[in-house]
Amino acid sequence: MRQPAMYSTKPAPPLRNVKLPRLSFDPALPVSARREEIRAAIERNQVVIVCGETGSGKTTQLPKILLEMGRAAAGLIGHTQPRRIAARSVAARIAEELGSELGAVVGYKVRFQDRLGPDALVKLMTDGILLAETQGDPQLRQYGTIVIDEAHERSLNIDFLLGYLVRLLPRRPDLKLVVTSATIDAERFSRHFGGAPVIEVSGRLYPVEVRYRPVGGDAEDTTRKEEEQALADAVDELCAQGPGDVLVFLPGEREIRDAAEVLRKQHPSGTELLPLYSRLSAAEQDRVFRPGGGRRIVLATNVAETSLTVPRIRFVVDTGLARVKRYSYRNKVEQLRVENISQASAKQRAGRCGRVADGVCIRLYSEEDHGRRAPFTDPEVLRSSLAAVILRAASLGLGAVEDFPFLDPPSPRAIADGYALLAELGAVDEAKQLTETGSELAKLPLDPRIGRMLIAARGEGCLEQVLVIASALSVQDPRVRPMDNPAAADERHRRFADERSDFLAFIRLWQLFEGKWEKACRENSLSVPRMREWRDVHSQLHATVAEFGWRASRADPARPEGYRAIHRALLTGLLGNVGLRDAEGGGYTGARGIKLHPRAQRFALDDARLAPVF
Repeated sequence: MRQPAMYSTKPAPPLRNVKLPRLSFDPALPVSARREEIRAAIERNQVVIVCGETGSGKTTQLPKILLEMGRAAAGLIGHTQPRRIAARSVAARIAEELGSELGAVVGYKVRFQDRLGPDALVKLMTDGILLAETQGDPQLRQYGTIVIDEAHERSLNIDFLLGYLVRLLPRRPDLKLVVTSATIDAERFSRHFGGAPVIEVSGRLYPVEVRYRPVGGDAEDTTRKEEEQALADAVDELCAQGPGDVLVFLPGEREIRDAAEVLRKQHPSGTELLPLYSRLSAAEQDRVFRPGGGRRIVLATNVAETSLTVPRIRFVVDTGLARVKRYSYRNKVEQLRVENISQASAKQRAGRCGRVADGVCIRLYSEEDHGRRAPFTDPEVLRSSLAAVILRAASLGLGAVEDFPFLDPPSPRAIADGYALLAELGAVDEAKQLTETGSELAKLPLDPRIGRMLIAARGEGCLEQVLVIASALSVQDPRVRPMDNPAAADERHRRFADERSDFLAFIRLWQLFEGKWEKACRENSLSVPRMREWRDVHSQLHATVAEFGWRASRADPARPEGYRAIHRALLTGLLGNVGLRDAEGGGYTGARGIKLHPRAQRFALDDARLAPVF
């Protein structure tokens, strides 16, 4: 292993006296067997890359190795996870292995939840939390060691953190960094950190057999019925193999509901069907981690693909699909599209079932199809609007985003698009410097367009109403249309409609839930998890603006002046969605010159009124 010359190896001075819990390591885990080598690498180097297959124990054992090394004396051991559910479950697992109460030695901090005691030594958190902390603590002084786990996910937050840390480390020679993943492009990460050493931990507890069962002979025109039947057949094949739980990977919540209906019809009542996705409540998610006596079939999105380990899984069904966010530079919108997963993601999914016994993974696509897929998932920075990233970089004083050390630098077109949106919002001036509005936007945990609405609402005297709308725009639409009876759901949703504006429908919907809102959800075809998330986001935004000292203000949308104030505030974030009606042709010309179909869902300035167009 060679030491990158750009980083100091000066040992960290002891900053605090800590009492370590009793440490033990499972000798069956591959990471435990390489413990001394990992320790030596971390002691000699400021940055270490650890590549360990799924099931090798890297997520749970690395924090204990760092505790054993005495790294807690230099400050908190920060450990990031891509998702909230993973941060909570990993913290609980490590605390259990240490024989301590959650929050005492090992705790977590995620959006809306903080279980970290004053004497905690290990802090699990989402990468977004650590990134947010750079604003109040640019040198991350509370941490002596940082572990960036599941780095292969390459979210915007992860890529921004990797670039931020590559600049921070020379100024913090006492700070240690460990980057881990099961399917990482190790050499690229090593080069990014100046030639950091790579430790590869191969092997898992049990072997996994991969079987290919392409749907309809792998034809592109397969029907939904054929797909459902292929899934049911795969689950039946695995259940016939013997005892053990089944984990099924699906693209999203709708597909999980549909699959549950199909499987419920042909499996005995003793079989438990459990959904698992990010928007479930913590209590519903926790059911997955408390297995009972019967067989379980867990229907999950890719939240179960990485460090989140569902216990007792012996079999996996991989549909080969995931819902991926992509940004259209032409239309200026982000879309969630169902796409084929990469080979790296397929490897991660198969690795979920080699932990309790010999595993079997059935892929519902052909081996040839697998070979044609991309080796790695596209980094989010290459498929997202960069406005928020540019805003964050500017607020932290990191200079031009063109010069930021991204692992995969975004294209000049993407950078120009991000600056154009910020200029449209009044967040940057002609010299690409942050304006006063831009500085305020950078403090809001929101998409810049939605944050701009709140700033305008403060001046328009309608902050209370726009907080409701802004939080609704930050989550998935809570209105659901069940496949079995969409017309009935549409009829229930009409009670919230406002013929003047779709935005005001959110306010009507919000007012319904001042009482027994869960019962109201069931009666009105609304998603309980999404309504709960809407309320949580609203509470967070309300607390944030209160901290800023913004005065609470209320406008009555039923009155003309209130209606106009609310929509003027909303327009500041949606200038690119304004259209001018063509009186002769009936269509609209967008603010950026794009011609819109008469039924396109945009907003038109018509006779000095803002009106929705359908």
